[in-house]
Amino acid sequence: MKTTLLATTLLIGSAISSFADTIEVEMLNQNEAGDRMVFSPEIIRAEVGDVIRFIPTDNSHNAQSVKDALPEGQEDFRGRMNQEVEYTVTEAGLTAVICLPHQVMGMVALVVVGDDFSNADQLLDARIPGKGMEKLETLIEEARATVPTAEDAAEQGS
Repeated sequence: MKTTLLATTLLIGSAISSFADTIEVEMLNQNEAGDRMVFSPEIIRAEVGDVIRFIPTDNSHNAQSVKDALPEGQEDFRGRMNQEVEYTVTEAGLTAVICLPHQVMGMVALVVVGDDFSNADQLLDARIPGKGMEKLETLIEEARATVPTAEDAAEQGS
């Protein structure tokens, strides 16, 4: 019985992980539009189980979550300077991501999981200095305005 239960658990776990995506996000000194100190993309739409890989395309960047600016139950993360870091999504909601040395310049990204904005106020209460908080507010507004509709999802499925 224990063997059957273990095998079933492993099978379900591997089936779920096979649907997970790996989303790559670059950390840049400047993007093609000329914006300086940015993540690309800045709004990252993901689902539970996805892995987000932050890549330091340019030097002097890191990616890390912000204390109290992620969904309840989601583990925080902190990448080292000039090194890739992976963040596995385990909870629906919003997560603020910063580059520690450049957050004051607005180097902030927003992870949106399951189009769940229930913790948006929590993110807006977080401590992000300088232009970082302004950028986060803009990203939340942008993400809300571009939530895919049921029609969009149906069109993608056909």
